This record gives sequence, C-alpha cells and structure tokens, in this order.
Amino acid sequence: MALSLLVIVHEFGHFIAARIFKTRVEKFYMFFNSGFSLVRFKKVGGKWRFKFFSKNVPEKYITHVRENPVTHKKEETYEPIDLTTLPKDDWRTEEEHTEFGIGWIPLGGYCKIAGMIDESMDVGQMSQEPQPWEFRSKPAWQRLIVMIGGVCMNVILAFIIYIGLLSSYGEQYLPTSEVNKYGITVDSLAYDLGLRDGDKILSVDGDYIEDFQQIPMEILLDNTKTMEVERDGEKIQIALPDNAVERIIRHQKSFISARMPFEIEKFADKSPAKDAGMQEGDKIIAINDISTPFYQDFVLNIKQFPNETVNIAVVRDNDTLDYEVRLAEDCTIGVYAKPMLELKTQKYTFWQSVPRGFSKTGREISDYWKQLKLIFNPSTKAYESLGGFIAIGNVFPGTFDWYAFWRMTAFISIILAVMNILPIPALDGGHVLFLLYEIVTRRKPSDKFMEIAQYVGLFIILALVIYANGNDIVKLFR
Repeated sequence: MALSLLVIVHEFGHFIAARIFKTRVEKFYMFFNSGFSLVRFKKVGGKWRFKFFSKNVPEKYITHVRENPVTHKKEETYEPIDLTTLPKDDWRTEEEHTEFGIGWIPLGGYCKIAGMIDESMDVGQMSQEPQPWEFRSKPAWQRLIVMIGGVCMNVILAFIIYIGLLSSYGEQYLPTSEVNKYGITVDSLAYDLGLRDGDKILSVDGDYIEDFQQIPMEILLDNTKTMEVERDGEKIQIALPDNAVERIIRHQKSFISARMPFEIEKFADKSPAKDAGMQEGDKIIAINDISTPFYQDFVLNIKQFPNETVNIAVVRDNDTLDYEVRLAEDCTIGVYAKPMLELKTQKYTFWQSVPRGFSKTGREISDYWKQLKLIFNPSTKAYESLGGFIAIGNVFPGTFDWYAFWRMTAFISIILAVMNILPIPALDGGHVLFLLYEIVTRRKPSDKFMEIAQYVGLFIILALVIYANGNDIVKLFR
C-alpha cells in the first residue's frame, strides 16, 4: 500500500510538470502492464471510457523488420498508423488525452511522456520527426523541471507527512540524560570498541546527543573518532578504531542499550515467579548468589539454568527475600519489567510542526545520502546488507499502526527521492545529468546515445534489484 502510494505520487510529479509545459503524457499507470492491463480508462469523444482485463493494442506505429543483405543483421523501421482510418471510438485517435490504468505486474509504475526515451523504449516514436508537444522539443530547462518533478513530489510528500505526525503525535524519544541515570549496557562489539557497562555517554566527537537512540546512527554515519564518557565518576576519552564503522555494519544489531533495574510490573498468565510468591513491585537483584542489579544482568545470567530450580533474590519494602523458582527450557520466569526510564514527548502546534518537519526532512535526506556513501564504499562492506522487497516489508510492524505506517511511508519516500536522483541512466538522475550537460555545453546528446544509455541503466538497475532481493533470500535461510 505504501509503495503504491509513493509510486503514484512520484509519477504524478512528472505528470503535472509535463502538463504545465504543455507536453503530452500518453500513459499514467500504477504497476506495469506488459501484454494486458487490469484496468484502463481514458477520455474518448468527451466521455470517460473504461476497459477491464484489456489486452494491449499496438501503439501508433507498425514495425517492419528486414534483414540487411550485406551485414545480415535485422533492421527495424517504423511506419506511423494513419489514425484517421481507425474507428472513432479507438483510444489512439484521442492523442491529447492521457490513458490511465493499473497493470498486472506489481512493481512500481510509470508515466509515459511523448517524445522521451524512458523505460517504455518507444523507439518508433523517436524515429519520427519531433512534434511541438513532445518532450524532446521543449527547452532544456523545462525538460529538467519535468525530470526532477517526481523526486520533488517524494520530498514534498515526506515533508507533509512529517508535519502531520509532529502536529498529531509530537516527537517521543529517550533522552541521553535519562539513560545516564544508570548508564549503558554493552555487548561484545561495544566492549571491543572501548565502552563498558555503566558508562554514561557525555559527547560524540565533542557533541552532546539529546536523543540516545540516535547515538549509534551518529557513530555510523559520521565516522565518529572519539567519545567522552563518565566511568566511575571520572571523564574518559575513548578513541574508536579506524574500522569501527565496518565492524558496526557487520554486527547488524544495536551494540549499546540503556540499562535499568529489574522491577516487576506485572505477571504473565503462566508465571513461575508468581507461583513462587513474588509480587508486583519486587526488584530482582540476584540469581543463585550471582548479582543482577540490572535487567540486562538478569537476562544474561538466567540463561545458564534451563530446566533448573534457582534461587532469586528480590527487594520488597527494604527487605531482601529469596524465592525458589522452577525454570522451563526457555529460562523465562513469566514477568514483565517495569520501564524505569522516562521517555520525553515534545509536542508541537501545527505551525510549530512546519519548520520542524522541514528540518526533519532535510536531516533524513542527509542521513540517507551518508548511508549510500557507506554502501558504495567497498571497505565498509555495507553492500552486503543491501535489501530488497522483503527488507522493505520488514520495516513495517507486524500489527497495523497508523503512526508507524505514515512514519515509514515518509522515510521510504525519502529513499525513493534519493535513489531516483542518482546519476544512473534510466533513473531521473541520469536524465538530469544529461540535461545539465546539454545546458552547459549547448550540445544535446543524440537519441541513439540516449537509447543505449537507457539500456545500460536498466541493466544496472536490474542487477541491483536482483542482488538486493538475493540478499533477502540468503538471509531467510541463515
């Protein structure tokens, strides 16, 4: 649903820009319609006509193939169909109106602009004399605006979504100051990088990060060199190794998290802890004389005792009590931990959300550019984590939630904008690159060059799609 919305918005950007400059848009489709279309509709004779499960008719050109007697290569020529010979209700006679539709291949969509070499590869049209209403006949600056229209619409959509989310929900985050009440807990990677359990993060490359959950991303994207922490009451400078980014990417999970005491908030339906006599509000401090002052310590140490009876010490009203608890194979005791850290929610009025939404959109674009730099940097091996359709689907929660849906839709809209502006032929960025060349040199690339570039670009995109989705499949079997 989200991807379909984003495709429509992106292609509508091209559509509206083309129409502003009086350029004909022949087709506007969601999904691809090779062979036939699920639905197609167009204004014919002043009335909207609809067709369902319709087989695609030939376009406005008849293709003739002959073999060159010298080179023995097949050569194609394109003969325009005389539209006056077609029935009055034939859609091809209404050239000025756009055909809208839904294809049967659920991969993206397209906006076919007359006189433009795009994914439709309509070389028949390009072999004819340019017409004033075609894309190729328009000034370079107009063509440039048409090409960036899709990217602009994706950015605008993300901006609008962020305004709506900020004004409706505000921003909720875990302040670093709140985490510093108890310090952080680290895994093996963070330990190797120089961090320790209980460290209180003061700065990252000299900057204080208000949102604790942004700290790993700052380290990753900005190639952080130093961190300042408070450890046992002393300030310590930690120099991160040169390969920190590569190791974090390969780690593929959070390497630092907030630690907190383990206080029982409530019990599960089947709870060994409740059966043993524990109560809500008890603070768990030890397992079999192993000190577990924090929740993370308990989770780490309880795994040693599957199918065993353990002694768990708790604090209740300043008294220390011991309980014998029989563990199952999974070592769980059937309790829910009480959140001991307070999230901060920043509320915004509608007008306050506008500048905040603008800055948030800009930051997301900047962060994704940095992620792309990591992906194309062979030393980081970030390309190994590149994902396809399965990865995109996994970013949405298992249960539907409007906030999560719109937040991820805005983020994916940013991704589409950034990816489409890359200077790769067949993408908007490839067309923009050639148009900038034309504006600077006043020399227009030939149609043949553009056709070859389009094929090269399509090959690159296809290879990336296969690689990304191949990564997804490999991860499923790991």
